[in-house]
Amino acid sequence: MERQETYLSLAERIRSLKEKGKFPEAQEEIERELKKNPDQPFLKMSLADLYLRQDRLAQARILVEEVLSQDPQHPQALTVLGDLFLKQNSPREALECFRQALAREPRDYLVLRSARALKEMNRFAEALEELQKVLVVKPGSFAFLKEKGLLLNKMKRFDEALEAFERAKEIFPGDSFVNTEILRLKSRERPEGQVVKELQKVVSMESKKDDPQMHGLLGQKLKEAGQVREAAAEYRLASSLDPRNLFFLKQEGFCHYRDNNYVEALRCLGEALRRDPADFRVRNTLEKIYSARGEMKEFLHLLEEILGQHPEQKPLLGTIRRIRKGMEEKE
Repeated sequence: MERQETYLSLAERIRSLKEKGKFPEAQEEIERELKKNPDQPFLKMSLADLYLRQDRLAQARILVEEVLSQDPQHPQALTVLGDLFLKQNSPREALECFRQALAREPRDYLVLRSARALKEMNRFAEALEELQKVLVVKPGSFAFLKEKGLLLNKMKRFDEALEAFERAKEIFPGDSFVNTEILRLKSRERPEGQVVKELQKVVSMESKKDDPQMHGLLGQKLKEAGQVREAAAEYRLASSLDPRNLFFLKQEGFCHYRDNNYVEALRCLGEALRRDPADFRVRNTLEKIYSARGEMKEFLHLLEEILGQHPEQKPLLGTIRRIRKGMEEKE
């Protein structure tokens, strides 16, 4: 009982450190405990989850396989493996992991992850069905209402998405993403210029000037209005306020690309690909830029470097071979 209470206390400390982005401190806590008990699965999976959050996928995979070699149906290890597959854009494999974990240990968060995997596979109706299983019993679940709103957005059922986000806001009014989605959905049918002006006023307010989601929404509306240079500036600000949110960095890069500012586009999208090597849209845009600049050797070097850091990313290998062959044919 004492050991269980110790791990519960440790788990809470680690969770708090992860949520605050204090990854070095969290890793120090875990590794200190691992020295005392090197074969403890909970500690290994806590460290693997930490690696995932830092995009250190190969290191996370090693720890997962260590635990699964001892217990092939270990629910936490299967969950982390599923999260890893999602990061690698392999939702089918992720879904299988989450379902195996769910069979062993029925938990709401595994239903939520299963729904996300189905969403990534464009199986929207099934994903919604998964979410409803929990919402019928727990209609006030913030996480499930938020995910339902995201899913309904994908299904272009915008009125229902707005309703889901507004219900989520009633439960937790302080979520910046939910508040921004509500504002975005309410502005869909209004003139772009009017929405941009209103958002510019909002982000100038003291209470909103450091809100990355609001700056991101302004960036989106500016981009839709064709003001890509101004949009890039807003996305850069949003990214500086929330450096872990890759979406802002990618969008800044795409805006620079549309503005023919290739130097800045390469900076943003190159960093984005290092952190998310499975994003084919980023990879394809980078290839267009390097090709336009006549710098395919530099692009090849970048891909080889990223593949060395992420050997599990097989599509990168295919791109490398294709580019290398094309360069050889030209020579």
